[in-house]
Amino acid sequence: MARCHLHKFGGSSLADADCYRRVAHILLTHGNSDDLVVVSAAGKSTNFLYKLLQLKDTGQLWQEELQVLIGFQQNLIEQLLSNEQARSLRERLSIDKYQLISLFSLEALNEYKRNEVVSFGERWSARLLAALLRESGVAALDIDSRSLLLADEGAVPQIRLDESRARVQQTLDDHANERLIITGFICANSRGETLLLGRNGSDYSATLIASLADIDRVTIWTDVEGVFNADPNKINDAKLLKSLSLDEANRLAHLGSPVLHNRSLQPLFDTQVSLAVRSSYASHTDFTLIAPKSSRASAPVVTNLSSVSLFSFRISTDVAHLAELLESAGLMPLAHWKLAHNRVELAFTHENQQQVQSMLETDGLGISDLDLREDLGLVALVSADADLYRRGFARLLSRDARPLFKDGLSLVTLVPTSQVNLLTQKVHRRCAGPRKRIGVLLLGVGNIGEAWVDLFSRTRVALNKELEASVELVGLLSSKKALLKEEGIDLDSWKQDFEQQATPWLYDHMFEQLQALECDELIALDISASAELTLQYPEFFSRGIHVVSANKLAGSGPLAFYRELKLQLGNRRLFWRYNASCGAGLPVQHALNDLHNSGDSIEAIGGIFSGTLCWLFEKYDAKKPFSELVLEAKGLGITEPDPRDDLSGRDMQRKLLILAREIGHEIELEDIELNSLVPKDLADIPLDQFLARIDELDNEMLQQFQAAAEQNKVLRYVAGLDVVDGQLKAAVGMEWVDTQHAYANLTPGDNVFVIRSAFYQDNPLIIRGPGAGREVTAAAVQSDLAQICRDLVQE
Repeated sequence: MARCHLHKFGGSSLADADCYRRVAHILLTHGNSDDLVVVSAAGKSTNFLYKLLQLKDTGQLWQEELQVLIGFQQNLIEQLLSNEQARSLRERLSIDKYQLISLFSLEALNEYKRNEVVSFGERWSARLLAALLRESGVAALDIDSRSLLLADEGAVPQIRLDESRARVQQTLDDHANERLIITGFICANSRGETLLLGRNGSDYSATLIASLADIDRVTIWTDVEGVFNADPNKINDAKLLKSLSLDEANRLAHLGSPVLHNRSLQPLFDTQVSLAVRSSYASHTDFTLIAPKSSRASAPVVTNLSSVSLFSFRISTDVAHLAELLESAGLMPLAHWKLAHNRVELAFTHENQQQVQSMLETDGLGISDLDLREDLGLVALVSADADLYRRGFARLLSRDARPLFKDGLSLVTLVPTSQVNLLTQKVHRRCAGPRKRIGVLLLGVGNIGEAWVDLFSRTRVALNKELEASVELVGLLSSKKALLKEEGIDLDSWKQDFEQQATPWLYDHMFEQLQALECDELIALDISASAELTLQYPEFFSRGIHVVSANKLAGSGPLAFYRELKLQLGNRRLFWRYNASCGAGLPVQHALNDLHNSGDSIEAIGGIFSGTLCWLFEKYDAKKPFSELVLEAKGLGITEPDPRDDLSGRDMQRKLLILAREIGHEIELEDIELNSLVPKDLADIPLDQFLARIDELDNEMLQQFQAAAEQNKVLRYVAGLDVVDGQLKAAVGMEWVDTQHAYANLTPGDNVFVIRSAFYQDNPLIIRGPGAGREVTAAAVQSDLAQICRDLVQE
C-alpha cells in the first residue's frame, strides 16, 4: 500500500529540545505509522559547521568551537532521551566528534570532505528525531539520504531520477510500517562522495523524495503559518492564503518569496503531489495548500525585493537565442523589457548577478553598451488572474517606475529602492486587499428575469475585471418564494436551485436576512410589476440597498412618495436607476441626462412609448376591423393578457410621467391628460365580457381612420409634453400625423422618442428602436446595474 505523507522540518522547527518535542507531537497527532520525514540541521548547526571550516581555512583554532557544537548536540540528547537511548546516541556522537577532528586535521580538505563536514548537521537531526520517536513507542529509523539520492556533479547536483527512484522504492519496501527520518540537503555521487543540494536543499530533498516515492502530500513545517498575500512583517493586514496553484506558487518563488523556493517546487510538476506549508509552532491553525492543478484562481499575492540587479544593453543578434542560453543555465530573469534601438533590460536577483554578467560578457552574443544598476527594487503581483489587476496596479506607478511587465501569472515593476515598501503597501491595499463585494438581489424570476440572469452570466467576468470588484447574484425572489445565499447563487443551476430550495418569505424577515449577508453593497433589481414591492422602496433605501427598476410604478407613483425616495437618495448617497422603466433598452434617460449635463434645456418630449400600440396602429389599415387586429395581437402575446391594459394608454401615461419628472417637472399622473381607446362602459367590466363586446371599438376607429386619410394623415397613439406660454401641457391619446412624420413609419412594435431642446429646435433628437422585449429590457437593467457598480467602486 503506497505511503501518503511526507513531512519536512526545517532548522527553526528543530532549534531546541522543546522544538523536537513539538515535532514529535505533530508526527504522532498529524501523521501515520509509515510517514516519511525529511529534516534539516537543528537550529544554526549548518552555519556553525561552515564557521569551523572557515576557521580551519584561515589557520585559526577550531577545537573550542567544535566542542561548543558537540556540547549543543549532547544537551539535546540528555534533555530528550532516557538513559538507554541517550547512551547509544552519545556513543555515535563521540565517534562523529573524532571523525570531525580527523577531517580538520588533514592538511587540506577537498570539496567532498568539506561537504561531508557540513552533512553532520542533518545526520544528527535525523538520528535524534528517530530516537525520540522510538522512545515514544513508534517504529522509526534514520536514513542517510546519500544512500537514496544519486547525482551527477555540476554547479548544482543533477539527480539521476531513475536510479534514485529505484533506491527510494527499495528502501520503502524494506521498511514498511516504519517512520523513516531522512536527512535533507545532501546526496552522493556514483563514488559515494557527499554532494550538497545548495540553498534550500532540504525543501528540495523533501519534494524530490516525495515525487520519487509517489507520495500524495508533502507538508513543509516551518516557523510561519503558510503563504500570505503579502509579507506580514511589512503589511499589517496581510492574509493567509488557504490555497495556491502550483503555477502561481512557482512564479511567486521565482520572484523571491521568502517562504517558497523555486527549485523546491520543480519536482512537483507533472505529479499529483500537493504541498502544504504549515507552522510547527501552531499546528492547529490554518495553512496554505499548493495544489498541482487548480480549478479557480487564488487571491492575488503581492511580493517585493528591496534591491535587484538590472542589466541594460544593446543586442544586435536574436534575443530569443540569449533567452535560451539563460534558461539552459537556470537564469530566468525576474522581468524584462524591450526598449527602442535594440536595447533590452533584464532584472535578476543579486544572487544571480555575477553568473549573468559573465554570460552577457561572452563574445559572440552581439551585446554592447552593457550597464548594471543596483539602485532599483522590485514590486510584483502574482495571480492566475493577473490581468484583472493590471489597470489598478498601473494607476499606482510613479514616473520613476518601469512599465508593468506582464506574463500569464504576474505583474512586475521596478522602482527606486526608497519607493519599494510604499508601493508594496499601495498595491496590496488596492489589488490584494479585500475586493469590494457587491451583492445583487433579483426581484422577479419570470421571462425578463431569466433573460437578465443569462446576460449577467455572460458579462459578469468582464464586469468584475473592469471594476476590480466581485459582483455576485446572492438572492432570487418571486411573489411567493425567496432564495438567499451568502456564497452566491450558481448561475448555471439557478432555476432548479430556486425550485428546490426557495422558501416562503415576508418583507421583515427578508430585510433581516439581507442585512446579514457579507456584502459591501447590495443592489436590488426590481423586474416585477408589483405595486406592493414599490411601496418597500423606502425600506430598501433606509437599509442602504440600491435599486434598479424596470417596474414603472415607483417612478410614476404619487409625487409625495417620489419626493421621499429622491430625498432618501440624496441623504444617504444611494443610487436608484430606472432606465428600463421607459423605452426598455433605448437610451432615453441617458440622452436626457447628457443633454442636461451639456447645458441644454429640454422643451418638449413626445413619442410612441408602447410597442403594442405601435404594432396595432402600424398594422391597422381598415381592411379588417380594429377589434380583430387586437385579438390577433393578443393571440401572438403582443398585448397584455387583458388588452385594456395597453388600450387604456395608462402605461404610456406612466412612462411620460417618469420622463417629465426626469427633466424636472414635479407633476402627478393626473396632470397628464389621458384619452383612452377603451369606452367608459367597457373599462371596468370582466375581461370575458369585454372580449365579447370588443367590436364596439370598431366604428369609432374606422371613422377616425377615414377622416385622417382624407387629409393624407395616419392614426397614431401618442404621448407628449410641451411648455406653452409657461404652462406645461401633457397628454396621451390618439392623433392624426403626417405620413412623413417620425411617428408614421415605424417597424411594428417599435418605440420612438422625439426630444426638442434649445440645441435641437428645428431638427429634434429622435431615438427609435424596440421598446419592449425580454432581451432589450434585461440589457437596460444590466446597464443600470453596471453603472451603479462603477459609481460604488469609485467612491
